[in-house]
Amino acid sequence: MVATSNALAAQAGLEMLKKGGNAVDAALAAAACLTVLEPTSNGIGGDAFAIVAFQGELYGLNASGPAPQAISLRALQEQGYKEIPKYGFVPVNVPGAPAGWAALSKRFGRLDLKEVFAPAVDYAENGYPVSPVLSRQWNRAFEIYSKHLQSEEYKPWFDTFAPEGRPPQAGEMVRLRDHAKTLSLIADTKAEAFYRGEIAERIDSFSKKHGGYLRAEDLAAYQAEWVDPIFTKYGDLEVWEIPPNGQGIVALMALNILRGFDLKPEDKHAARTYHLQIEALKLAFTDAQKYVADDKHMQASVSYLLSEEWAKEKRKLIRSDALLPPPSQEVKGGTVYLCTADAEGNMVSFIQSNYMGFGSGLVVPGTGIALHNRGHNFSFDPQHVNCLAPGKRPYHTIIPGFLTKDRRPLGPLGVMGGFMQPQGHVQVVMNLVNFGHNPQAALDAPRFQWIKGNQVQLEKTMPQEVVEQLASLGHEITVTEENTGYGRGQIILKAGDVLVGGTESRVDGTVAVW
Repeated sequence: MVATSNALAAQAGLEMLKKGGNAVDAALAAAACLTVLEPTSNGIGGDAFAIVAFQGELYGLNASGPAPQAISLRALQEQGYKEIPKYGFVPVNVPGAPAGWAALSKRFGRLDLKEVFAPAVDYAENGYPVSPVLSRQWNRAFEIYSKHLQSEEYKPWFDTFAPEGRPPQAGEMVRLRDHAKTLSLIADTKAEAFYRGEIAERIDSFSKKHGGYLRAEDLAAYQAEWVDPIFTKYGDLEVWEIPPNGQGIVALMALNILRGFDLKPEDKHAARTYHLQIEALKLAFTDAQKYVADDKHMQASVSYLLSEEWAKEKRKLIRSDALLPPPSQEVKGGTVYLCTADAEGNMVSFIQSNYMGFGSGLVVPGTGIALHNRGHNFSFDPQHVNCLAPGKRPYHTIIPGFLTKDRRPLGPLGVMGGFMQPQGHVQVVMNLVNFGHNPQAALDAPRFQWIKGNQVQLEKTMPQEVVEQLASLGHEITVTEENTGYGRGQIILKAGDVLVGGTESRVDGTVAVW
């Protein structure tokens, strides 16, 4: 089974399983395709994370890149910056995704990367049709970039993604031939060309030409990192996330708080249930944004943040009305999440992103590589644990999730979308555990999104009674017409000898099965 946000990517993953590949090969095929088929959310120049269940054991991969060695707060201050911008070279960290692909393939893959990437190369070379959802996101990015990104370094983005002077419309065919060449080169060299070869030289030259900080030396020094996933017990399941610098710990912290409240299946649409979820997430985010950063720089331990002692103290702070927490960052993200499972019991939870849509607005000429803007997530406060520093990884929003029961793999899940992601994980896990939903129902259920302060957005599918009661508790409620801001999720779970999959109904999504 392969569950992704794009039907063609899901079929590419399934093709690898039919060829004798495993869940990792399927995930990599889908991931490569998504850089072509959903460039509005991810790309070759972004980061990636994965949790892999292989032969009954869980493995974590952190393929997020650090800030360049040449950048510093002082250097930016001398240039007149008072914050880290969204676009241009300043927020460009080392892209980690290609190294992550190569690491996964080398350790667990069965097929050669050239075969695994062949569908993505074919779609990039020969074209694919644009969906209405993709067209809307592409048009939105074009409007923003046309208004704000008019200097020379941004021209390659327009040449690549709007070659006719406009974004593609729904139903039109798109070809990304530079992208095809780059993916082929990455596959042929197991990503060596990206970090220590021809592509690295092109990135280095482009950065130097426009006063960027990223250098060939930064790329050459990079390695994806294998990590031990972290977990908490919730109900009769264990919920797993990648450790910091990722924000998966936020979901675990919130679940630890919520574990102390008795919520029954009939409480699903009670205002109290949503109130408790919102308040728990506020408290988890408040401490995460204070403490979570590159693990080498953290001043609070993961074990403390996941302790019952921490959860108990936070539980005491939840009142019957809305709690006003410290201000938090409001950021929208662009990300793709996918999950796979094979007949041998191997499963993959995989996520990759350029951060904000296409990322920095920069495309390396002749490569199709849109560079991410993940560095925008660094703090500009020199006293903050997440402050910008050379060689440091920022607080990271993208998080793959995984569920086990009695430590045996049950299945991958994820909900993509900036700071919505831990909120989506909490809501989906509770739908599965507390309220007895199947995977599809767990994804379809109405969602909320805490924004900042007491501001909360609700989907228009939320029962009106809940909307009114939450407002009466002091939550500043906005009911939104558009539902794409509430994350895009996929789930695959084992049910005996059967796989049960769910895919996001809010946007394009497919569960492909063989």
